[in-house]
Amino acid sequence: MSRLPQPSSRTGIKSSIKPPSSSPSPTPPTPRATLSPLAKPRIRTQSAAPTPTPRQQTTLRSRPSLKNLKPQPTRSPTKSPARRTQPLPPEADIPKSPKPQLSIREQIALKRAEAKKVAPKVSSSGAFEGLEDTSPDTFHAPPPVDVDLGRWSIKETIERARSSGAINLSSRDLPCLPSALFEIHLGITPEPLKLVPIEPPITTATTTDIAATRRKGDHNAPSWYEAQDLEILKAWSNEILELQPEISMFGSLKTVDLHNNKLTALPDSFADLTALITVDLSHNQLTSLPTNFWALPNLTTLNLSHNDLTSLPFGAPFRDADSKPIGRTRDPRGDWFAQSITRATDPLPRLTVLEVSHNHLSAASIDHAPDRFPSLLTKLDLSENPLGKSDSLFRTLGQLQRLKELNMRRADIGDESFPVSIFASSAGTLFPALKILDFEETHVSRPAIEAVFTPNVMKQTVQFDVTNQEPPEGVVRVVVGKRVIKEAWEIEAEQKTKRRHAAAAETASVATSSHTNTREPVKEQWEVEAEQGLLSEGAKRRARAMAALAAQSSSASTSAATPPPTTPAKHVPPPLKMQPIIEKEPWEIEAEQGLLSPGARRRARAAAAAATAPTNSSQPSATNGPSPSQSPSPLHTPVTVASALANPQYYSASTQTLTLPPSTAPSKAAHARSFSLAAPALGRGASNGTGNGVSELALAIPAPTLPLAPITAQPLAQTLRVLVLANRRNDPSFALPAGPGPFLPALEELSLEACGLGDAVPVTREAEGGDGGFALRTEEPLLPLLAALFPSVRSLDLSYNALTSAALTKDALSALVLADPPSAAEDGAGEREEQGEGRGGAKRGLRQLHLRGNRLGALDGFQQLAERFRGNRDVPEWKLEELDLRDNEIGKLPPELGLLPLDVFLVDGNTFRIPARRVWEREGTKGLLSWLRGRIE
Repeated sequence: MSRLPQPSSRTGIKSSIKPPSSSPSPTPPTPRATLSPLAKPRIRTQSAAPTPTPRQQTTLRSRPSLKNLKPQPTRSPTKSPARRTQPLPPEADIPKSPKPQLSIREQIALKRAEAKKVAPKVSSSGAFEGLEDTSPDTFHAPPPVDVDLGRWSIKETIERARSSGAINLSSRDLPCLPSALFEIHLGITPEPLKLVPIEPPITTATTTDIAATRRKGDHNAPSWYEAQDLEILKAWSNEILELQPEISMFGSLKTVDLHNNKLTALPDSFADLTALITVDLSHNQLTSLPTNFWALPNLTTLNLSHNDLTSLPFGAPFRDADSKPIGRTRDPRGDWFAQSITRATDPLPRLTVLEVSHNHLSAASIDHAPDRFPSLLTKLDLSENPLGKSDSLFRTLGQLQRLKELNMRRADIGDESFPVSIFASSAGTLFPALKILDFEETHVSRPAIEAVFTPNVMKQTVQFDVTNQEPPEGVVRVVVGKRVIKEAWEIEAEQKTKRRHAAAAETASVATSSHTNTREPVKEQWEVEAEQGLLSEGAKRRARAMAALAAQSSSASTSAATPPPTTPAKHVPPPLKMQPIIEKEPWEIEAEQGLLSPGARRRARAAAAAATAPTNSSQPSATNGPSPSQSPSPLHTPVTVASALANPQYYSASTQTLTLPPSTAPSKAAHARSFSLAAPALGRGASNGTGNGVSELALAIPAPTLPLAPITAQPLAQTLRVLVLANRRNDPSFALPAGPGPFLPALEELSLEACGLGDAVPVTREAEGGDGGFALRTEEPLLPLLAALFPSVRSLDLSYNALTSAALTKDALSALVLADPPSAAEDGAGEREEQGEGRGGAKRGLRQLHLRGNRLGALDGFQQLAERFRGNRDVPEWKLEELDLRDNEIGKLPPELGLLPLDVFLVDGNTFRIPARRVWEREGTKGLLSWLRGRIE
């Protein structure tokens, strides 16, 4: 398509639109605006494809547009005004545009780039310092340059301290305090130091950057009336070797922190800083301190730990009798320094915290005279020091009225520092405010502490249990040996157990003292045998032979009592000379007694029970015993149930505790042909319960797990408090006496651990006739049965049985756990308990319930029971304090359990994952219950 302009046929139409001009016009238009001196003139360029338009094209402009044109002067047609350019203004007249401000990230990148440029290159022949230097990348890389980014330079920090009164020069690798500090603040130049003769310059590369320049331009030095005296000086984590003596001219210094440096000594003028309150010189190499340092009047906190101190001469400034507080203040450097400095008249009179751990101090090197020791100390740390014998030091520390914490962890101290008469010469109460006494990992033992810190020495109670909490008022926490931190609930549970056992022992001692005034010690079976010389098998055989001879001689003497007196002399000597000594094996004795089979043993036990019955107590047992052919020999008498239950091996009269022996189901013999399931025969020593076989005492006790019928027939049933029936799995059933119960009115603790009991238990009751027979077995629920039989039980242990969640119904738990209402308890329980009546007694309510190691999968019963506490925190029937649900199959903890007022709640070893284990491990029972309460919708 042609780009040539076509003549328009509508020339008569007036238009103000100008045609595009691709060729220069002979009359250029007037410029509309004046060009600025910085703007370049706009130059018109010809089109890439010029159009051969004739000059008559100018007639295309409309007449109105031509009238608007101003007359222009006549110019040469050969020069186009569009090609003429005006000259640019000079470079100096052009204003510079402001440089954009750099961000913090860009400034850091710029600093790193500048640091890399100035960093020296590492020689390729350098030696390797470590294995990491063998890498090509690290070997040829430039060393890192420490560039201070984001903090003031040393000089600027010193200048700014004039207006704030505090300066922090920490972590700057300074070998000494900068001289600029004295020049800027005091206007003096300190003398060069011996250890640092040449002080490195304090200017760094960062002081010339843009940011530092800008900060410096904005900051103006304070006027003389706005400047403040320096009060805080911090220069820790440096390489300071020595301090300038001119530091004493900072008379307003209150805090000096120079820890983690390399100081070996302090100038004597340092003690002229009498306004000091806090001084930290730890982690240095100090071997001694200035003499007048111990006379600082306002010092309250002093940290000298991790140094090389060998003594603490508190009384060094006061040893001269002629010395006066004002006379020691003259400065030997001239009259200009001779101004009055008020020192203390006593060693560090306001010191409250003194830490001198990790030094080389012994008790003898510490000046601990009563009048030369800081009297207001509240905390003293002497850990990791070779103290040695420290009895005189403890006598001085005991007189401190405000001492609260005394730490001697891992110090060289032992029991020789605590003789029994250590505080005999001390008057008054010692350590009146002490709360923590730490002898962790030392040679001090607990008996030595208990023998010294008696109630007549200290008014506080000594406690050896360690917790994360501060000890309460009136308690001194003593740490001995390895530190073992316990939770508060653990300590409380141990204390409750000790109080319970102490109360039981006290009750038992009162009961026994009421029966007899002389209390004989209960001996074990092996002690009795040792006294009789029957510990060996040979001794036992000889004793049996002597018993046989004695029995025969006694029978011969009784048979010879009726004939004339001459006959006994004729018949007695021959048996003594002619009768041989017969040694019988245990199976021979059992064969003579007819006890080789289980049935014979059961008949023997039944005969023994019938012989001990109250109705037949006056009659001989020969009527119900075995036949004369099976009568026991004089060497062995069958054990009855009464004698077995009253044996000291099972019954403790002091604590009124009955512990029946465990019984397991008989196992098959190892031999393939053995088919008898009878109990093993009596082995050697089985007759006295010391052999490997089953003792006769254990055989005399009935096989059921709870043989309540024979127990209630004994006199001990009215005062029995603890009944332990652990591991009785041979016959998991209950043998109950006739009647509905309850039984054992004084029973407080019942243990049925690992007895194989399920939700229901077989029950056999005695016949109503009282002939010793039993009715048929019935199945009864376990928990309601225990609640009906023993209403006075306060602690019940059903751990490691086969209980499921079906047994923990709301009704069963209410009958077992809850006590009777207060009205019923007040009406019927008081007089019955005093008279010893168990039947019809009110329930006292459980305090401890152990269900560990069962098959519990849900806690619906406890959830429904917890609804009693919704909106009502006071339920008088609830007495439960400890609930143990460990090692079960519980998949979810109901949030309603958080309403239960429990002191101990154990849930470890279950399958639930919410809440997490850390909830109760960190905060204990209270934290777990609080977490559950927070999840209640």
